[in-house]
Amino acid sequence: MQLNIIKNLGKAALIGAVLIGPSSCSDFLSEQAPSNLTPDNFYTIPDHAEAALASVYADLRFMGDGAGIFSSNWQLLEALTGTSTTETAQNSDLNNLYGLVHDGNTAHVVNYWNGLYKVIAQANQVIDKVPGITTMPDAQKKKVLGEARFLRATAYFTAVRLWGDIPLVTKPQTASSEDFQPGRAPQEEIYKLIVDDLVAAEGAGLAWMDASGRANLAAVKAQLSRVYLTMAGFPLSKGASHYKLAADKALEVITYANANPGTINLFTTYEDVHKESTKNRIEHLFMLQYNTSVAGNPMDNMFPNFKPVTYNGPSGTGSTVPTSFFYKSYEAGDLRAKDQDGYFYTTYFTNGNGARFDLGAPYIFKHFNRTANGTSGTAGTRQNNLNVPQIRYAEVLLIFAEAQNELGAPTQAAYDAFKRIRDRAQLTTPALGTYTQTTFREAVWRERWHELCYEQITWFDMVRLRKVYNEKTNGFDNFVGHVNLSSNQALQEKHLLLPLGKQEMLNNPNLKPQNPGYPN
Repeated sequence: MQLNIIKNLGKAALIGAVLIGPSSCSDFLSEQAPSNLTPDNFYTIPDHAEAALASVYADLRFMGDGAGIFSSNWQLLEALTGTSTTETAQNSDLNNLYGLVHDGNTAHVVNYWNGLYKVIAQANQVIDKVPGITTMPDAQKKKVLGEARFLRATAYFTAVRLWGDIPLVTKPQTASSEDFQPGRAPQEEIYKLIVDDLVAAEGAGLAWMDASGRANLAAVKAQLSRVYLTMAGFPLSKGASHYKLAADKALEVITYANANPGTINLFTTYEDVHKESTKNRIEHLFMLQYNTSVAGNPMDNMFPNFKPVTYNGPSGTGSTVPTSFFYKSYEAGDLRAKDQDGYFYTTYFTNGNGARFDLGAPYIFKHFNRTANGTSGTAGTRQNNLNVPQIRYAEVLLIFAEAQNELGAPTQAAYDAFKRIRDRAQLTTPALGTYTQTTFREAVWRERWHELCYEQITWFDMVRLRKVYNEKTNGFDNFVGHVNLSSNQALQEKHLLLPLGKQEMLNNPNLKPQNPGYPN
């Protein structure tokens, strides 16, 4: 989407919604003809609100859309980190990301901007129009609005971390809108909206968990703790006050989980992280929803290039694979690096369910769906309905450990949260007394790199910390000057932000100037 055509986006919520009719014939006959529906006359009954909200959820899946040959939008946030590389090198835009020479024409950059602002536009329609539905029960209305504000906050949170100062659009737009071609608002203003939206969502009466995949209270609180942690770091650098906010909010989730371990917890095995039967449950606080009847799981670019790991035989693109340096950086005995038991695999079964064979290198197993692709002696269903994780309870534990430590020194509670991640990996953790604030800080960062890899999180850690994990030294380098071992290219100051899309800047001159270091 481009901001100058945002006026049309509200109509997208109407598609499909016209099929969700009321139960009585008289109500149906009193409805507007589908061809005459507009955002103004559409929002008249509760079903319209639910359908419009569903369209916002659907738009979140833009990250799985294609970005040229052998590439998807989600690779934007992996290629830049240096923890992955490609075996195909046939997509010039993806190659530019790996080589850190991306610009305002790079497809992934353009697509992320368009996708995020489409989510924002659709959420704005819901937030603006649903309060006027007089036939809607207050509790339902409050819940729908809370979910919409969570989704808008989530989109803005991603956008502000990628581009810095960005347009702040909170109302549906038309060609006559005063801010039809908005300028860029300071990051402080963007973060204020994000926090306000999440606090409102927190009070919207959401259940702690929701197996249907809709936003829930645990996800809202976890996202708020993420936001506070980010605000504590760069570029806002709010420090101790926001580390405390992050720790306190994460602790609310941890406290509930400790009292309700059957509802929120770490999975017992890493296999559960990528099983269809565990979607939207236990450790998965929020996920992007996928089903082949609408949209199948989009992570196939992690399959090795032309190796028969699925029912399709020798196929796959290998356009996102782990670097050998990152794979080897795991501690000896770390279950996360064990073949097929953790987040990687070095062998698999021919055509998904045949004889085991050696892959010749490590590949990413975290998003591999055995149910769909097959496993030893069991043919796959060929229907990849696996969701994509966005917030896991494992991250909440690490947020708490990091934020609590920043308040002075590692406490027993921070240590316990950190140790739970290592216990599952079957690693021995030094005693609490052996850590200083500095060594504990880096230990938690290291766990974030190894636990949360390939979930589109690592890049944001690099930006907020201005630090990057060095796979060779097992320490942390300054962001500027760190050499990505995927390409042997050094990160520069300009890489802290993405460039704005060239076409977007042509359509809206109020977006100028371009982010520093990129051509106008």
